[in-house]
Parts: sequence; structure tokens; C-alpha cells
Amino acid sequence: MRVLRAISGAVAAGMVVLALVVAGSAIVGEVRGYPGPGGKMVGWHIGLSAAAVVGQVFADRRRGLSAISGSLVVFVAAGYLLVTQWWN
Repeated sequence: MRVLRAISGAVAAGMVVLALVVAGSAIVGEVRGYPGPGGKMVGWHIGLSAAAVVGQVFADRRRGLSAISGSLVVFVAAGYLLVTQWWN
């Protein structure tokens, strides 16, 4: 159980960092006139990383099947973000 929560915690933290990088690149692209990720992509990254953090907090505060379901939210959010925003 601890290993699953540790892995999902690392994934949630990585999603937050990725959302910050995407938002930063959108800002830099806008300032310098380069094409970059649009507002839709930034919104998806911020929204799904927030959902992953909420799922991780839920998993960390629960035990048993509830903790597994919280970790599952993190993995589903990360998978959805990868498929829809990076591999399309």
C-alpha cells in the first residue's frame, strides 16, 4: 500500500511541475511572440493536476480500498492528460 501511494505521489508531483512548465512556456511564448501551448492545453494541465493532488491527499489520509481509489484517480488523471494532450 505504501509503495502504491508513493508512486502516485510522485506522479501527482510530476503533474504539478508539468503544469507549471506548460503555463510558463505559454507565458514566455506569448511575451516573445512564439507559438506555444494554448489556453486550452494550460487549462487541462492545471485542472487535471489539481484533481491528481486532491486524489493523492485523499489516498494519503485513508487506508485500504479508499487509499487505492485515491491513487487510481491520480493514475487515471495522468493517463488522460498524456493521451489527450501529448499523444493526440
